Amino acid sequence: MKKIIVPLAQGLEEIEAITAVDVLRRADIGVTTVSLGDLKVKGAHDIIIIADMFIDEIDVDGFDGILLPGGMPGSVNLRDDERVINMVKSLDKDGKLVSAICAAPIVLERAGVLKGRKATSYPGFGEEMPSCNYVDDRVVVDNNIITGKGPGAALEFAFEVVDYLAGEEMVNKLKGEMFTDF
Repeated sequence: MKKIIVPLAQGLEEIEAITAVDVLRRADIGVTTVSLGDLKVKGAHDIIIIADMFIDEIDVDGFDGILLPGGMPGSVNLRDDERVINMVKSLDKDGKLVSAICAAPIVLERAGVLKGRKATSYPGFGEEMPSCNYVDDRVVVDNNIITGKGPGAALEFAFEVVDYLAGEEMVNKLKGEMFTDF
């Protein structure tokens, strides 16, 4: 079973975090949500999400990737946490999945993994990602790096992550289950 880490920071964008976790778990991908501090993480819209464990309890070597939800100030909190930066660097060095949506690609910039790579972000955050080849698309894939534009692209972004980890057949299966006319 593929396994992915989803760090949850205070002020995260709830749609991006919950959509990703839900879709990945439907695809039988092991998702471990980790908190940078308190296990109860308050999102940008005052929704409380309870993380599975603390970030310090995780050994990144046992995972196939990381997914960073955006939101403000959640993305800044992720960017400013050295533990998150070190996880991103380690996973990218090993050629594993590094994904971020909305403002969270600024974390990838700080970790130094976007240099010369294609990426997108929430409008206005491209300026904070000078090392990448910025693309104004909803979801952008560049080898092991997947970035998404924002909350409206959360489902599309999550499907792209599933495609990377579990393949197109699993994405099609999920779409068939989720988009059935009732």
